Amino acid sequence: MGSQPLSVFQVAGRAMSAQLVRMNTTASNLANAGATATTAEAAYRTMKPVFRTQFDAASGLATVDVERIVTAGEAPTKRYDPSNPLADKDGNIFEAAVDETRELVDMMETARSYQNNVEVMQTAKSLVIDTLKLGR
Repeated sequence: MGSQPLSVFQVAGRAMSAQLVRMNTTASNLANAGATATTAEAAYRTMKPVFRTQFDAASGLATVDVERIVTAGEAPTKRYDPSNPLADKDGNIFEAAVDETRELVDMMETARSYQNNVEVMQTAKSLVIDTLKLGR
């Protein structure tokens, strides 16, 4: 973090960046719902970001960053569909097991978290402006 204490703007900005990664992985999961592949290994797997919280002793604030993105959720579903061009020699395809309802809930939670951080920034900005006006 360095020797400079973090500002509330930096904390909220990092949180917004982390939520943006979460929104992008959720969008990718939804876009690949129902995608099929020839093998279970090639089938799309749900992605989720792993957040890491760090405490900044200089400011007394905690920040969040995306540590990594992992695959999560159920294994791809094997389905018999011999007419599908992606079917293996036994007539099976493997479908991405994306839980669309869960992804939509994640998307709503992510949007709320992002909006909360926008409001934190707006409030902090208003407080800074009001403080500057006191000096007039």
